[in-house]
Amino acid sequence: MTIAHRFIGIDISKMHLDIFDDRFGSIERIANTPAAIAAALARWQRADTRVIFEATGSYDRVLRRALDAAGIACVRVNPARARDFARATSTLAKTDAIDARLLAAMGRALALVPREAGDPLRERLAALHRRRDQLVANRGEERNRLAVTEDDDVRTSIAAHIVWIGTEIRRLQVAIDRLVASSAELAALCDRLQTAPGVGPVTAVTLMALMPELGNRSGKTIAALAGLAPFNHDSGALRGQRHIRGGRRRVRQALYMAALTAIRKAPSLAAHYRKVLARSGRAKVGIIAVARKLLVALNAMAKTGQPFAT
Repeated sequence: MTIAHRFIGIDISKMHLDIFDDRFGSIERIANTPAAIAAALARWQRADTRVIFEATGSYDRVLRRALDAAGIACVRVNPARARDFARATSTLAKTDAIDARLLAAMGRALALVPREAGDPLRERLAALHRRRDQLVANRGEERNRLAVTEDDDVRTSIAAHIVWIGTEIRRLQVAIDRLVASSAELAALCDRLQTAPGVGPVTAVTLMALMPELGNRSGKTIAALAGLAPFNHDSGALRGQRHIRGGRRRVRQALYMAALTAIRKAPSLAAHYRKVLARSGRAKVGIIAVARKLLVALNAMAKTGQPFAT
């Protein structure tokens, strides 16, 4: 027997949630607080309920955690994809209520896969990693300023700030290392990922923090999530160039750098690079191809528990 799902679309802002329940055709607004969300979820705890909302960073954190705790299936969609759906339905107006209604319709019209329940340990790892990345970027900006600044007082200020940032980066790295070591699963995965050429501690933690699906999806799916899967661009007799797009930029950056090292260290990946380079004539295409192949291998390693095989 096919279950007729109940789809609930939620538009999220910092202060409130606009909720559309397609079973009743009703719209309501509640505060974006744990108490208000808990009261709403008490009415939705049925096996046929699907909640659809856009990814809004920290603003959807309370809702995500409450849905996970209640065991309610939910889908966290890319805002760009939600706008594409709105345009496809010729919906030009945009309000919070309209967005909530469209998200429910999107859930009913498309085969959206519910997200897996979040792991608090991975979420904390992601938060620490994100902050470390921010500080590394800030330090680079300050070093650039120092190189072009002549005023002594300003240079002293910048230099002091660089020292402070370096101290904070080291402190965060210690926290990250302790968090990984506190979990036998994470520690084993971190060590295993580093058996692959080009994958060091930072890249391993980047994958664990920002690619929690690693080991739980197919190679094609994991490559698409990272933005390393090339998409066709064909029409009629035209066979256009395939291009990567979307995905998780930070993961892609880490794998790109890992691929540069892997090409030098792993004969099999070096051969793959030369093959793609000969076919495309573009070094960057070859590096991206190696990054994708490396990610697929890392996904298999996470799934099987085996180290990298040359």
